Amino acid sequence: MFTGIVEETGSVKSINGNGDSYKITISCKKVLEDSKIGDSIAVNGVCLTVTDMTDSQFCADVMPETIHRSSLSTLKEGGMVNLERAMAAGGRFGGHIVSGHIDGTGTVVEIKKDSNAVWYTINCSKQLLRYIVEKGSVTLDGISLTVAYVDDSSFKVSVIPHTREVTNLTTKNVGSIINIENDIIGKYVEKLMLPASVNETPKSRITADFLAENGFM
Repeated sequence: MFTGIVEETGSVKSINGNGDSYKITISCKKVLEDSKIGDSIAVNGVCLTVTDMTDSQFCADVMPETIHRSSLSTLKEGGMVNLERAMAAGGRFGGHIVSGHIDGTGTVVEIKKDSNAVWYTINCSKQLLRYIVEKGSVTLDGISLTVAYVDDSSFKVSVIPHTREVTNLTTKNVGSIINIENDIIGKYVEKLMLPASVNETPKSRITADFLAENGFM
């Protein structure tokens, strides 16, 4: 589990493989502290497993599902990525619950300065927008942010200078693809409220025996 508080930005050193899967090597420093092979590190919000490491870089395998679901397929050597280690049991919970499992991607359609803040407008599918609520949390490229506005085709976040300075948001332009992870609580609540199958009619628990046992007959 992660919190969406980016610890540092790293640089993509190499990408080796084909279009369906590859091995990525990322140069970094802070997230390597206390890390070991087998640990999880979120790369632009995607939970990856460390398969090899030195004191200045780590490697991870990227599988087809990850490539198809996230923006990692657009990474280039030298590109900047947001990094966060999995949350320690005794760590501070600075953001919100982030699983590192990307729901999909969105497209930056507007970047607008507003005094000391910058507004980012993100277009995405209705399937993703279903779980995005105003003043709720959303994870963009691994960054825990508060939704400031949402309509039927897009949503907006307002970003403070510090967040821009310590993340890859400074590299985003109109047209950039960004990873989106919806608030996991909303997804679980919806799942639990649905019947076992969307095609199954929920069965009432009110029966003649139940009414009789409770004094209604």
